[in-house]
Amino acid sequence: MEPSAPILDGAFWISSSIILFLLVLSGFFSGSETALTAASRGKLRAQADKGSRGATRALKITEDNERLIGSVLLGNNLVNILAASLATAMFTRLFGESGVALATLVMTLLVLVFAEVLPKTYAITNAERAAALVSRPIALVVLVFAPVVSAVRLFVRAVLRIFGVTIDPDSNILAVREEIAGALQLGHSEGVVEKEDRDRILGALDLRERVVEEIMLHRSGIEMIDAQAEPSDILEQCLQSNHTRLPVYRDDPENIIGVVHAKDLLRAMYKLIGGPDGEAAALKNFNVVSVAMKPYFVPETSTLDEQMRQFLRRRTHFALVVDEYGSLQGLITLEDILEEIVGEITDEFDPDADHHVTPAEDGHHYVDGAMTIRDLNRATDWSLPDDEANTVAGLVIHEAQMIPTPGQVFSFHGFRFEVMAKDGNRIAQLKIRPL
Repeated sequence: MEPSAPILDGAFWISSSIILFLLVLSGFFSGSETALTAASRGKLRAQADKGSRGATRALKITEDNERLIGSVLLGNNLVNILAASLATAMFTRLFGESGVALATLVMTLLVLVFAEVLPKTYAITNAERAAALVSRPIALVVLVFAPVVSAVRLFVRAVLRIFGVTIDPDSNILAVREEIAGALQLGHSEGVVEKEDRDRILGALDLRERVVEEIMLHRSGIEMIDAQAEPSDILEQCLQSNHTRLPVYRDDPENIIGVVHAKDLLRAMYKLIGGPDGEAAALKNFNVVSVAMKPYFVPETSTLDEQMRQFLRRRTHFALVVDEYGSLQGLITLEDILEEIVGEITDEFDPDADHHVTPAEDGHHYVDGAMTIRDLNRATDWSLPDDEANTVAGLVIHEAQMIPTPGQVFSFHGFRFEVMAKDGNRIAQLKIRPL
């Protein structure tokens, strides 16, 4: 017992206190790294806008993640190595050569529990709060270690360049749009985000990526007015139509000379006949072109986001779509773009069976061939690709490399497609189920 007395002297207690302090520092660096990297910049921005100085500092120091992580890792490794060295010296003094192994075991346990798992667990569960708290001391650490970190950064990039790896400091690891989309998909899978909310937000985000051609009404489905038709026939057509705006053509449906609004047409005809007591025979002199608005043409490659801005800027809701040769391809309205965000918008004049999806008890879905793949995915929560075709019928034709006949069955992309009906060369209805 007597030889051990001088061993537990003041140096022992000083060394133990220093090791304990270094473990606290190690935990601080580990927790700070986790908090600052796991904290949502969106939430930090919201807190900063409310006046939180800590959140403002956290946003500033996380702008350069490479410098931040380099400084924190440098500090963490310094205190860990120093703590391990002191512990090894102290245990060797106490237990001789076996003290090295004992020091390794004890320090590994202490560092793992108190300097890694415990602080990181707290930081990851309270990321924004912890990031705001540690922002001031970490900003000082980053400032102190800046010269060393800069030198290390240059050396690392030089080594990576040898292996053909280049680093763009201005590039984001994950695009904001992809981050939002991933969070929505994860939230929906966990039951936190409703399917309708996810579809609306993703629809708004996709407007920049999608073009007019994908959602336009094809020219084969456009209802038009012949400028040379009898005024009574034009009036009857407008009254029977489900649409308030109709293109006007002369001689050839490709030759669009204007767009008529039903209200303008009725107002002009009412004025021409002289009011409720007028003569209907006066309509024979009516010229539909006189009330037609100038047609607005847009390229089929225009993005939905840009087209919506153009609609709002021009204060119009209707545009005719043309290809690179100026040929009419279809039409698009502001409502079509809004439907990509909020889903199908219907009123009392819309056909009930327009692009209807009917589920069957055996797991099949009866689908209109003209329905877009995107609408089908939203209605059924499937993930059919829409890179090569816009409609379900187009997808089947693209994959089959032929015009299928009723009764033919195809399997691709994890689904079974059966052609149920055709209208000429167009696939009218399909029966689909996941394999």
